[in-house]
Amino acid sequence: MRNPEVTPPPRSHQRLIKRRAPPKIPEAMSGIESRLAEILVTRGIVDPEQINPDLGLLLPPADMPGIELAADILANAVRKHARILIVGDFDADGATATALCVRALRAMGAKRVEYTLPDRQRHGYGLSPALLKDWIAEADVPPDVILTVDNGIAAFAGVAAALALQATVIITDHHLPGDTLPPAHAIVNPNLKGSDFASKAMAGVGVAFYVMAALRERLSALDWFAGGIARPNLARWLDLVAVGTVADVVSLDDNNRRLVAQGLARIQAQQCVPGISALFAVAGKDPRYASSTDLGFVVGPRLNAAGRLEDMRIGVDCLLADDPITARQYAMTLNEINHERRALEQEMLFSLKKQGNSSGLNELDLDRPIDPTDWVIYDDSFHQGVIGIVAGRLKERWQRPVFVFAPEDNDAPRAKLKASGRSIPGVHLRDVLVAMATAAPDLMHAFGGHAMAAGLSLSFDQLETFRRLFALEMAKHRSHFPDQAIVLSDGPLSANELTLDFAHRLQTCTPWGTDCPEPIFDNRFEVLERTPLKEGRHWRLRLRLLKPETATPAIGTDLTAVWFGIGEHIPAGKYWHLAYRIDINRFRGQQMLQLMIVSGAAA
Repeated sequence: MRNPEVTPPPRSHQRLIKRRAPPKIPEAMSGIESRLAEILVTRGIVDPEQINPDLGLLLPPADMPGIELAADILANAVRKHARILIVGDFDADGATATALCVRALRAMGAKRVEYTLPDRQRHGYGLSPALLKDWIAEADVPPDVILTVDNGIAAFAGVAAALALQATVIITDHHLPGDTLPPAHAIVNPNLKGSDFASKAMAGVGVAFYVMAALRERLSALDWFAGGIARPNLARWLDLVAVGTVADVVSLDDNNRRLVAQGLARIQAQQCVPGISALFAVAGKDPRYASSTDLGFVVGPRLNAAGRLEDMRIGVDCLLADDPITARQYAMTLNEINHERRALEQEMLFSLKKQGNSSGLNELDLDRPIDPTDWVIYDDSFHQGVIGIVAGRLKERWQRPVFVFAPEDNDAPRAKLKASGRSIPGVHLRDVLVAMATAAPDLMHAFGGHAMAAGLSLSFDQLETFRRLFALEMAKHRSHFPDQAIVLSDGPLSANELTLDFAHRLQTCTPWGTDCPEPIFDNRFEVLERTPLKEGRHWRLRLRLLKPETATPAIGTDLTAVWFGIGEHIPAGKYWHLAYRIDINRFRGQQMLQLMIVSGAAA
């Protein structure tokens, strides 16, 4: 089948808004260069300690609700050599959490540690009766302890099935709980009602890391490590925590920022697990210069691809491999699956455009479906493993909440459907689903998620009811729908700031990510040269910085820039106003400043 490339939505039309500079830089930030301090303060960082990666500043595990009980149960299981089954999830957060717990438990002396992951199409999400049935059919012996990671907070049927097997169940999760909780023996979740844990934004792998830390302390108190088993340094697996945290797009609050910074440092020092090194290698990236962006756009998608199209055990086994050659083989397989995923995504977007279901998807204007019922999309041919990505693409294009549905079984497309939704600031997607479920209790079989992303399942014959109720909910949120996409800029850079030295300082001062976004700047430039790349879909530019509000060149060298996905919509004329990120292009031992264009127009 032909795999057409769909040009990403043009970005020359985006509205540029400058972030409001702080009226005063806090005295605590006086030791930081003023330009960097201003950027950090606009992101809520008002004290250097907030970007201090010292692990001693992490929130104490004891504050995490349910963690002491979970540690007691696990310590007893380790000491008695009980059979521990880790039940993970089929995304990068679940895969890293699974690998982390397998490695940590084995290092702490657990003799019988195994893991299983649901198949997206056969089992659905998380701990379920079907998943346990399949695992026991293969293993023959039921587990003594079941430890969920990145799932379980809504697994009522799965927990009931586990209890019927006489298993002890520990749930570790970060997803928002409902009004009632499954009857597990212990539940660890920073978002439980009454939780005093200050970081509600932890990823599943972060919660798992805290549980392993509490377990280690519990075993230490019991003198477990006095018997010849070395007390492990859990920081050695913070590379896994960093990947899962960034890939799950959770907020980089102070606590998550420290975890990610420490994990990145291990990757850059080439002290990470072989699987992460191999994933960088197959992507043609050098881990010595790893950034949080690389974790989200290089490592994360390759892990996620396995769970979307194949079997996430490939991803976990890659992260568990200690032999670099084995890790490389797994990484190459993951890379191939990711190529397949990208092709399938393009086919689905092309299908929407061909059918006219994605108004304005590739047009220069911002036409988008006006009726909210059209923000709910279904196609018999869609693959449920990719609908989340397609929903994200359309959400960015339309600046509207979007749900994309696919058949649970493509051989029975008019039976049960699965959906993935993506939202915009101001529209809490899970709360929308709660309201819809309240209005129509029989509408959905199951649902869950966060403010910005959610998933659900329902019968095909309920699809039109879902569209109607969704439109009613969207009518309550009209004030949150922007007229056009917005780019937030940190303002212009001077010729003295457009340097490799400033780029280095910017990249190393803190990890950038959700709620602490990488800076975007904007300036006026003279365009000296334009070179099309990859059949004109991307462009390489040679630019000269202009003085503000004039056509006079500023003092400084010419600059190189790359503008991805703009295609034929590149602005006309000699002078352009461009919004950009600054990057460092490393090639054959040389380093060069490079601008990555985000949006722009003729000046």
